[in-house]
Amino acid sequence: MSHLAVLISGGLDSAILLGDALRRHSTVTPIFIRCGLSWEAVEYAVLQRFLAALKSPALRPLVVLDQPIADVYGNHWSITGKDAPLIGTPEEAVFLPGRNVLLLAKSLLWCHLNGVQALALGSLQTNPFPDATPAFFRGFQDLVNQAMQGNVVVRLPFGGMKKVAVMALGQDLPLEHTFSCVSPTDGLHCGRCSKCGERRDAFRDAGMPDPTAYAARTPCGRG
Repeated sequence: MSHLAVLISGGLDSAILLGDALRRHSTVTPIFIRCGLSWEAVEYAVLQRFLAALKSPALRPLVVLDQPIADVYGNHWSITGKDAPLIGTPEEAVFLPGRNVLLLAKSLLWCHLNGVQALALGSLQTNPFPDATPAFFRGFQDLVNQAMQGNVVVRLPFGGMKKVAVMALGQDLPLEHTFSCVSPTDGLHCGRCSKCGERRDAFRDAGMPDPTAYAARTPCGRG
């Protein structure tokens, strides 16, 4: 099978995507984009544990690419770590401007320069943001291919799936070594931010035990 690159954060979707890719491809390179977001140090440490737990012969070493964004985002909560969206806030509050532009720009160039013909990311059917549409991904792919005179394909294996179906693919993976929080407390999931709420819901809706250690046992706004 072909060499596939997979964009990975510390979260459930990209971790399950990587695990599933290792079942289907003989060579898989995970790529982590470091943007300087407030939770990245914890996320990266957890990701290292996840990769070590996989122990697959198909897994290549993690590639880390720096794409700093603080000079553009300024005092955005994702940089300062202050006033992160809590459980119950609208989904739009979690939007990171141009997030997929940041994730794709250097990773696609890396694929071109390293002879990797496909890059996968774990965007779901339910992602509501403007930089997560099929048209956006096709357009960005085509633009970089034009610039590089190449033909790297952006793949969205979960593009037609909802979260419950994705979670089912990860039942045998070490999901205790994943990280979904935007406001970590002492290296733990805070248990109160909107991403922690989504994580709790994902395990519950999939009928899977939640292995996560949350700093707050009672989610904000849930009694």
